[in-house]
Amino acid sequence: MKLTTKGRFAVTAMIDLALRQHAGPVTLAGIAERQKISLSYLEQLFGKLRRNQLVASTRGPGGGYTLARPLASVTVADIIRAVDEPLDATNCGGMGNCHDEQPCMTHELWTSLNKRMFEYLSSVNLDDLVRQQRASVPVDSVPLKKTAAGQVRRVTMMAAA
Repeated sequence: MKLTTKGRFAVTAMIDLALRQHAGPVTLAGIAERQKISLSYLEQLFGKLRRNQLVASTRGPGGGYTLARPLASVTVADIIRAVDEPLDATNCGGMGNCHDEQPCMTHELWTSLNKRMFEYLSSVNLDDLVRQQRASVPVDSVPLKKTAAGQVRRVTMMAAA
């Protein structure tokens, strides 16, 4: 079983989007720059995420992407499924024909692992990941911003639920 870069990048990009959408639509160019992911690759991934109704797009100046559902209702399993990432530890794609058209001796082991992986990834949502990310960002790395009154404040990243 392998979770390829497609699934990893999709989850990473969705966390980035969730952290920043409070200020309006987030551009793929911004995500690409921050996460060091190819813009053309992100365009492919976000096309699939949009077709699966996980993100919504806004065209034109000031356009970009926002989440189409609340953070707590988007699971990692939803994201992985949306980008067609197979989560299968079996050699037969779950068909049971891995050894001379019969299940191999470890087929049930790998099938059980598939089920547990899916259950775990279904139990983790974007809200969990955003909270975890916010808790792990050192305060010194949060940028400063001057207010209209000239006061200096740390910029907080809040995601809309």
